[in-house]
Amino acid sequence: MKTSITVQNLKCGGCANTIFTNLSSIQNISDVEVVVDESTVTFSSTSPEEAQMVKEKLKSLGYPSIDDSNSLTSKAKSFVSCATGKLSK
Repeated sequence: MKTSITVQNLKCGGCANTIFTNLSSIQNISDVEVVVDESTVTFSSTSPEEAQMVKEKLKSLGYPSIDDSNSLTSKAKSFVSCATGKLSK
């Protein structure tokens, strides 16, 4: 099942790299695509539960969906995730 989530705080290739790396390591999640200009994360999963797991993982990295609140904590986490993504490129 293909799912697309619009996220907050997605600013650059560093953010995209962090998201791609973290989601690609989740079992049963494949075809991860991050489009910075549209702030979307698209992936394939085998169940709705796995899609929810991805949504929670994105939130924990600092990239909550547009349906979730974007707290100062989320913004700070995304800043760290972005920097980590830039360094690991």
